[in-house]
Amino acid sequence: MEKTPSGTAVGVDDPYEHAGVCDHLTGEGRCRYAFEKPTADPAFTSERRADDYQCPIAEENPDWQDCPHYRFTKRNRECERCGLEERRMAHDPDRPLLEEHHLSYPASPTTHEITIFLCRWCHSKVHKSWARITDDVRPDPEALAEKEARRSREQAELEFETAADRFRNAEADDP
Repeated sequence: MEKTPSGTAVGVDDPYEHAGVCDHLTGEGRCRYAFEKPTADPAFTSERRADDYQCPIAEENPDWQDCPHYRFTKRNRECERCGLEERRMAHDPDRPLLEEHHLSYPASPTTHEITIFLCRWCHSKVHKSWARITDDVRPDPEALAEKEARRSREQAELEFETAADRFRNAEADDP
């Protein structure tokens, strides 16, 4: 199993099994990395510029491992392992239910960054044991309770009370 630089498990044997289309790839098949960071890798940028910034990898069956600047971040906000969906409250300092989990840790300039989301509970299990991301598990009961508590607070915020009702309720509370 792949490991972090400190030796903890990341929960997969092959990070590329969880990888998708490169974050730098535009809808037109161009490489955004070469365009936005021309001084980071001048040789790469020069090659891309000569080819009108076309991605050299993006084809029908791309082998992203061949690109020195490949990066992938999962966009859906649910735990890759148990399926728990994120529930964030605006302006709420509570810790998020989901955390970024890196499947590939940079050891050299060409190491690819592959990032997915795991709930706090699965993230802990993956790093502190032999739990795998591909395990068929249900969300932890504590995770479900936290999600439902946030859902209840969200529902309470959606309740509508007119100013007249609030005023009447405030008068009734005063002795």
